[in-house]
Amino acid sequence: MGDLSADFVNPFLMSATKILKDMCFIDAKIGKPYIRDNNIDNNSVIIMLGVTGELRGQVVIILNQEAAYDIAGKMIMMPVTAIDELSGSAICELGNMILGNAATVFSTKGITIDITPPSLCIGKMAFINASKSICVPLSYDDNKVIEMNIGIV
Repeated sequence: MGDLSADFVNPFLMSATKILKDMCFIDAKIGKPYIRDNNIDNNSVIIMLGVTGELRGQVVIILNQEAAYDIAGKMIMMPVTAIDELSGSAICELGNMILGNAATVFSTKGITIDITPPSLCIGKMAFINASKSICVPLSYDDNKVIEMNIGIV
């Protein structure tokens, strides 16, 4: 995991669990960190956000379909069975809220970061990340998984 320290990972995890609890009433459990390969399967909804400022890199949030539908449904307060314009917007807003909250956490440590607008991808893809990244799974309701892929330098 090289130069990627817990000081750079923990604010994102703290923010993700806080936002999921506050906005979606989800108590996500933080799993064991690992290095993820760069391939993402067909059953995924992906939010990519860049980090600029005193820290640089990107955060890629990968949700399995069940988690994406559940979270989008909780955010728009109606059942979701597919990612359309409205549910996709809700999922992107989740990414904005998580990284916005992380920016606030970093600011309390004297580190200023900005975030880029989110990009939403659905389905199978592969990505190349020049920085080292770590994947930390957040799980709830036994089968719903949100992967926080954090690559910060």
